[in-house]
Amino acid sequence: MKPRHKRFVFIAVALAAVAVAVGLVLYALRGNVNLYFTPTQVFNNEAPKGRSFRIGGLVEKGSLKREKDGLTVNFVITDTHKSIPVVYTGILPDLFKEGKGVVAQGEVQANGVMRAEEVLAKHDENYMPPEATDALNKAKAANAADAAAAASNGSAAVPVIK
Repeated sequence: MKPRHKRFVFIAVALAAVAVAVGLVLYALRGNVNLYFTPTQVFNNEAPKGRSFRIGGLVEKGSLKREKDGLTVNFVITDTHKSIPVVYTGILPDLFKEGKGVVAQGEVQANGVMRAEEVLAKHDENYMPPEATDALNKAKAANAADAAAAASNGSAAVPVIK
């Protein structure tokens, strides 16, 4: 073989090896990617079915209920526009409280209840993830738009279905 041909074969084999390595790394990381959704997005079926994802929002006041086993907890996550019920079995973080920010990771079951594998509480009173802040602002804007539409239709109050 000529030196030029050898160099071409070497470069082609090296590029193929790099492509295979990158493909394997991306395939391995695919399972570790957890997407973040709001309760409104989950309610609108924008979240993946049969796959774990994260949902963030506020723990709805009055929704926290503990089962008799002591570890199973039921609560509702809301973005002030829509709400999703969550069931979690395990020890909750110390900062977990009603009305405070929370992120839960798990899957939504066929009955619309999220079975959480992990629950994270907001760690600082003034901090909220940018995604959660954006979602809450969008939900507040949607609530304001609903109220404005109700006022223009002449009805005094329209209940919000969650």
